[in-house]
Amino acid sequence: MNVPNLAFYQQKLGKPYYDLEFLLLALKEILLDNGESEMANAIPWINELPPFREVLFTNKHIQLHSIVFQLINIVETNAAVQFRRHAEDEELSGINGLWAHHLEALKSKNISEGDILNQLRQIKVEPVLTAHPTEAKRSTVLEHHRELYLLMVQRENSMYSLQEQDNIRNNIKLSLYRIWKTGEIFLEKPGIESEFRNILHYLTHIFPEVLPVIDRRLVQAWREAGFDTEKLLSQGEFPKITFGNWVGGDRDGHPLVTGTITEEVLANLRLYAFIVLRRKLTALVQRISFAARSEDLPLELRARMAGIMDELGDRGKEAIERNRGEGFRQFINLMLYKLPLNMMRDHATSMQEFPGCYRFASEMMADLKILQHALVKYGAKSVAYTDVFDVIRHLECFGFHLAVLDIRQNSTFHDQALAQLLKAARVDGDEFPGWDESQRLAYFDQELQLNRPFTNKNTQVGPQARAVKDAYKAVEGHTRKYGTHSIGGFIVSMTRSLSDLLAVYVLAREADLTDISEEGLFLNIPVVPLFETIDDLAAAPEIMTAFLTHPFTQRSLEAIRKDRNQPILTQQVMIGYSDSNKDGGIMASQWNLYKAQARLQQVGEQLGIKIKFFHGKGGSISRGAGPTHYFVKALPHSSLNGAMRLTEQGETIDQKYANKVNAAYNLELLIASTMGQTIEDRFSERKDHPLEDVIEYLASESNQYYRALLESNNFIPFFRQATPIDGIERSKIGSRPSRRTGTNSLDDLRAIPWVFSWSQSRFNMTGWYGVGTALVNLKASNPEGFKAIQDATRTDPFIRYVFTNIDTALAATDPEIMRQYASLVQEAPIRDYFLNLFLEELTRTQEVLSELFSRPIEQRRSQHYYSNALRNSILIPLHYKQVEILKKWRATREGEDLRSDELLMELLTTINAIAGALRNTG
Repeated sequence: MNVPNLAFYQQKLGKPYYDLEFLLLALKEILLDNGESEMANAIPWINELPPFREVLFTNKHIQLHSIVFQLINIVETNAAVQFRRHAEDEELSGINGLWAHHLEALKSKNISEGDILNQLRQIKVEPVLTAHPTEAKRSTVLEHHRELYLLMVQRENSMYSLQEQDNIRNNIKLSLYRIWKTGEIFLEKPGIESEFRNILHYLTHIFPEVLPVIDRRLVQAWREAGFDTEKLLSQGEFPKITFGNWVGGDRDGHPLVTGTITEEVLANLRLYAFIVLRRKLTALVQRISFAARSEDLPLELRARMAGIMDELGDRGKEAIERNRGEGFRQFINLMLYKLPLNMMRDHATSMQEFPGCYRFASEMMADLKILQHALVKYGAKSVAYTDVFDVIRHLECFGFHLAVLDIRQNSTFHDQALAQLLKAARVDGDEFPGWDESQRLAYFDQELQLNRPFTNKNTQVGPQARAVKDAYKAVEGHTRKYGTHSIGGFIVSMTRSLSDLLAVYVLAREADLTDISEEGLFLNIPVVPLFETIDDLAAAPEIMTAFLTHPFTQRSLEAIRKDRNQPILTQQVMIGYSDSNKDGGIMASQWNLYKAQARLQQVGEQLGIKIKFFHGKGGSISRGAGPTHYFVKALPHSSLNGAMRLTEQGETIDQKYANKVNAAYNLELLIASTMGQTIEDRFSERKDHPLEDVIEYLASESNQYYRALLESNNFIPFFRQATPIDGIERSKIGSRPSRRTGTNSLDDLRAIPWVFSWSQSRFNMTGWYGVGTALVNLKASNPEGFKAIQDATRTDPFIRYVFTNIDTALAATDPEIMRQYASLVQEAPIRDYFLNLFLEELTRTQEVLSELFSRPIEQRRSQHYYSNALRNSILIPLHYKQVEILKKWRATREGEDLRSDELLMELLTTINAIAGALRNTG
């Protein structure tokens, strides 16, 4: 197999690869213990293996390689955690992007403690968890990986005796065997219910546990910076973090997300919010065991206890009977009894509302604040500012809804729904799709002055209209009862005009979601545009100016401001990294995203409206990935404005948040970077990007070259034959289809399988194609501009972020493997033409980037380079095997061979293994 031995990589990369050797030997032992000597002797790096072409590379070999890649991921994650711990022991501010680092940086810019404190309370971060089909591993396998990781962390602890260490090793072996015997790939497409359960795991068991850790680290960093922790703790205004969720709400091209599903998800989010709150309050009862008679408690607390007892009646009497002589505990017991939960065998099983129960989070927040103030008066300030504050923070972050649910649908789907509603109302709905923008706006303006629907509950409507009404009715039923804080917004995919946004108001009126004031109708739920293509990003400022000045929008934003207690009018705008990249290539995508944010921010300032950007990012470089702190720093000046909302998709959720230590790090990185950059922007002058003209040239040139490729004759046949896109389309890794409407076109194909397929075949063209040509042309036509870009890779945050990401995509690209996949293209002229295009541009881009960075990648990013080399040393046979399976599977499909399903399973196993090795799918 000609694989370098592990000692080579241990010398280059250090400790994690000694841990890898430990795991590989443990895996070999457990396989031998269970009579699987053939597979035990096939483990790479610790066995002498023949060249892979001489090995019978079976499905089991593929699974073995897949597990080995996961072990590399685990040891590298653990090594990163240990590195951060050691670095912080030496200097707390030594890790880039975290609280201590940013506080020191702000101090160095002479920004005072008071200024930082005033800005701190305005910071708001909201990761949004999605279930896009990018997680190739089953949730059962993810659980086993989490268990193995925790065992490896245990192994780091020097307190254990030799006997205890031996027991840990044995448990690691057993964990490895469970992973070996568990099928890794989805045999059936996961349902929305299983995707929701996976999201719930993070919302109920990970994030509630790491939130106090992040807060404690802020207090430590505050103290380390020489600031007054008393001021920080007494004001209680830490940066806000909340969470969003798309599972059960994202229906863009997803027919399984029905109104019923949305109702169930909203109900379950509320149920589990109370379940976790009960857990928090129960822990608080255990901690606050102070001997304090009720008559000795502060007056405010006693009065509220009496009030709760009146509200609860007999339930209140039952609660107060517990913990006599421990007044604080009695008060918390009363709060527990106000939770609207049905308890069976001491477990909360369902919602059960009753007179006096909590309905709104603000009610419980008021009681917690009374408890906190009473403890301060009692003299237990430390407990008030830690134990009680943790519950206050939890409620502030998760409320009674756990995570806000976004309702997303495509603008074209809305058009179809409106046409069907008009037709049902005996208006000429068939003509509506052909109306131009001026006709639509005139009609919507007329309709939005009227408070009447097109149809009633007995009217029969078409499928799109019924789907939209059902979704909006689910939202209406929930929000009328519990308020709108559980809904993030109505997101309009592929927003291309003002009418696409006004259409949501008309549809909301149809579902009784609108309200009326003296000024007219309004909607109390945000309508959020999603600008995705290059053209739409360019048009976004004009569209948003018209939308934000529309009377209906103005009334709606004011209602939302009052309802959500916002200081000023706020408009959320979502920008799409995936489709803009698919549309125009990486350079054009990144620059147009940058320009759109800068211009939209200025639109908001001119209108007195805060623009809150929602970043639709994915897990791969071409879909907006990259180090979080570099990403935040690369945003246009002032565009953060204290608010960060972004998607966390598929395998990214597991990679960042599967274990609590890593979850705490990644959340702190996000919140602290948002804080640091926001405050820095507010105390510095905004200027246009100094290299705007040069970057514009690069974006335009690379876009032209990229679009010329996509629009070439026979490009689609090449793409479909030279990548495993057809296998990915048949994979079971997500509940939603890979196409929005099912048509066989590049426009209809989602960005995720597009990127996934190029990644699997190691072209990775979505992360670099067109950039080399643009840079070479820049150097020839404007040498000073090229030199300016070269200098900026070391100093400019945007340039550094973009070109480092391009560099990362290039590092994962392999010309030899590209040739193997290209060999699948049946027509030689098509194959040769496009392969040569790719290889020429790859060479061009690699050469010009080496010149740009002045050093080869193995010198400037040695850790990344050798980690890739390690993986690649055993990836090659997997790629060859996948090519072989693709060839056979495609032949059997054409001949309706009975082996087709068996070959598909083999193909999916290789897809899963390669995705694990590359650490991303789409």
